[in-house]
Amino acid sequence: MSERLIYTVQEVAKMLHSSPNYIYSLIDKGYLPALKLGSIKILRSTLEKFLLENEGRDLSNINNIKKINTNISNERNKRNGVSQC
Repeated sequence: MSERLIYTVQEVAKMLHSSPNYIYSLIDKGYLPALKLGSIKILRSTLEKFLLENEGRDLSNINNIKKINTNISNERNKRNGVSQC
């Protein structure tokens, strides 16, 4: 990883060879903490901790797990024009 302190969702997705939607799912489910600074950002230290803590785990089916971070989810839905029910 580079020496940057903070990354966008798109940058993290590229680093993890994944899609931005999957990274948003990790954030929505509370696996990957994030903060909103204009747009959603992930600290380098948080990403490193996430990778170490989840090494060897299968996180490919996280969409079946209940959301625990609704604020980030709601912000993403607003940005994408999804209505809240």
